[in-house]
Amino acid sequence: MRRQLGVVVLGLMMGLGAAATAQAQQSPYAFSGDNAVFMNFIKPDKTADYEMLIQKVKDGLKASDKPERKQMAESWKVYKATESGPGGSAIYISLITPVVKGADYSLTALLAEAFPAEARALYDTYIGAFPPPPTGQLFNMTLVNDLAK
Repeated sequence: MRRQLGVVVLGLMMGLGAAATAQAQQSPYAFSGDNAVFMNFIKPDKTADYEMLIQKVKDGLKASDKPERKQMAESWKVYKATESGPGGSAIYISLITPVVKGADYSLTALLAEAFPAEARALYDTYIGAFPPPPTGQLFNMTLVNDLAK
């Protein structure tokens, strides 16, 4: 009986471990809500680098042969806040409405897909734009009320 219980517990632990691994591998930039917003806090002297990366993502999405990439470009807007964030950082807010469900909006993944030969340099530029550690906030959103309608 004890042996059977041990096998059951071990099986449950392995199953939970596999589920946690699968969940950890899913990008936090694959949104499940209808709309999404994320904020990135960028070093004040790296805003030109970050804006260059956003432009490259836009170019890559529009040049893609994948219809979902073109949809992503159509519904994604990036704003820069007038206010400063922690440590004088610039705040960039991405508003995605509607979300292409299941699509990965990770800038590094999109840059690597669109510009594989430049992927390492673009990644280094991306990481260098953030104050340590890389900071940002992600939100999945569902519309509660559209006051315009």
